[in-house]
Amino acid sequence: MWDIATKWLRAINPWRERSLGEQGEDLAVSWLKRLGYTIIERQARSKLGELDIVALDETEPPRRVLVFVEVRTKSDATHGHPAETVDVEKQRRLTRLAVAYLKRHRLLGRPARFDVIGIIWHQDAPPQIDHIRDAFEAVGFDGMYS
Repeated sequence: MWDIATKWLRAINPWRERSLGEQGEDLAVSWLKRLGYTIIERQARSKLGELDIVALDETEPPRRVLVFVEVRTKSDATHGHPAETVDVEKQRRLTRLAVAYLKRHRLLGRPARFDVIGIIWHQDAPPQIDHIRDAFEAVGFDGMYS
C-alpha cells in the first residue's frame, strides 16, 4: 500500500524536494550509465524489501553480469564512510532480495554480484562517489544459486 501511495504522491507533485537518498540514487544511476552499465530496474520492491538498482554490466565481454547495487548517501563522513553502513545483516537482507529477484525473473543461472556505491554529498562541494565493485559475497547461502 505504501508503495502505491508514494508513487502517486510523486506523480502529482513532481516538483517536491527529493531526499538526499533519492538524489544519491539518481547520481549512482548516471555514474553506472557512464561506465557502460544498462539499468534494468530501480527500487525493485518485493515483500522482502527493496533493491536500489539492478543493472547489467557488459563491460567485461563475453560475460554479462547482473549487478545488485546498494546506494548509500551521506552529507558528510563524520561517522564513517557511507559504504561502511552495509554491514553483515544488510548484506544478508540484500542476498535474500537478490535470490528472490533471480528466482522471480528465472535468472538463477546468470552470473551476479553485489556492488556498493557510497556517496558523500557536501552542500558546498561536488559529491564524492566511491564505487565498490564486487563489494561482498552472498551472505547466508551456501551459494547464490542454491
